[in-house]
Amino acid sequence: MRWAVVLAGGVGSRFWPLSTAQLPKQLLPLAGAKPLLVEAVERVLPLVPAERILVVTSAALAAPIRVALPMLRPDLVLAEPFAASTAPALAWATALAAARDADATILSLHADWTVADAGKFRAAAGSALDLAERDDVVVTVGARPTRPEIGYGYIVPGQALAGAARHIARFVEKPTAEQAAALIRDGALWNTGLFAWTARRFREEIRAHTPELAAGLAALDRGDAAAMYDAVKPVSIDVGLFERTARGAVLEGDFGWDDVGSWAALRRVRPTDAAGNIVVGDAHVVDATDCVVWSEDGTTVVSGLAGVVVVRARGITLVTTAERAPELKQLLARLPAAVAEARGA
Repeated sequence: MRWAVVLAGGVGSRFWPLSTAQLPKQLLPLAGAKPLLVEAVERVLPLVPAERILVVTSAALAAPIRVALPMLRPDLVLAEPFAASTAPALAWATALAAARDADATILSLHADWTVADAGKFRAAAGSALDLAERDDVVVTVGARPTRPEIGYGYIVPGQALAGAARHIARFVEKPTAEQAAALIRDGALWNTGLFAWTARRFREEIRAHTPELAAGLAALDRGDAAAMYDAVKPVSIDVGLFERTARGAVLEGDFGWDDVGSWAALRRVRPTDAAGNIVVGDAHVVDATDCVVWSEDGTTVVSGLAGVVVVRARGITLVTTAERAPELKQLLARLPAAVAEARGA
C-alpha cells in the first residue's frame, strides 16, 4: 500500500513581502495559477490516491491548507505541535501510514517545489517506490544539475545497485560555487528531497541511526504525537538518516525540479517576456531586462533597469537585485520591528 507525505510547514520568508506566516510560500501561486501546495498534491494524485496522501504542517496553517485541498479528508492534514525539522514530521506520518497499512511504502515530497514535467516526476517517484520495496533500502531521487547552485545540497553517487540505482557515497550541503562546479564535473546530483522507504525499513533505520528520533518511537506506538515531539530532538531526515545509513540508494530523476528558493528563481519557472522579465499583476516594464516585477496592490512601473526584483504587496514595496534576493532572511532581521510585524511573522 503506497502513501505520500507532503511536507508543508515553514513561512517562506524569502518571498517577503508577499509571503507571510499566515499565507506562506506553499499557499501562493508563485509558479502558475495555483498555489504550489495544490500543484504538489495534484501532481502526485495519479500515483497515490487521495485517501493515502498525508500533509504535515503547522497548527496555524492546518485550517487554510484543508480549505486549499478539498480533495483530502481533514484528518489527513496533520498539525505539528511545534516545528522540529523534517525527521519527526516524517516519522509521525510514516507511523500513521503503517498503523493503517502494515506493508505501507512512503513517498516523501515538499509542498514548495516546481516540476516542469509531471509525468516524468511520477515515473521517477514510482521507480523510487519500486526500489524501496524490492531492495529494502531508503531512496532519494537526485536531479541532474543545470548550474553550480550554491543553495542546494548535492549527492555523490557511489557503487552501482540494481538497474540505474547507486549507493550513496556522500552528501555535500550548500557548497561554494567552485565546489559545486567540481561536484557537477564528478557526476554529483542535486538532492531534491524526494524520498521513498517502506515503513518497516524506516523504523529500523531510525532505531539504528537516529537517536534524536528513536526516543520518540514508543510514543508513536501509542498514537501520542505530542509526546513524541516532546521526546525528540530536532533533526532533518537528510542528516538524521540518509547521511548515516548504509542502506541508502539514489536514483537520478529528470523532471525539471526547482525548489523556487527566492524571487529571482521565478525567472526559471515562469514564462518571461522577450526581454527576460517576469511581470505579475498591475505592473509594467519599459526598457527593462531580466527583472521580476510582482504587484499585488497598486500599479508598479519599472523602467531602465536590469536584473532587479520589485515586489509590491500588503502596502510594502521591496526593491532588490536578483543576486541579493536570496538574502531576504538576513534583510528582515535588520529591518525595524514595525516592518517585521507588518510581514506577519
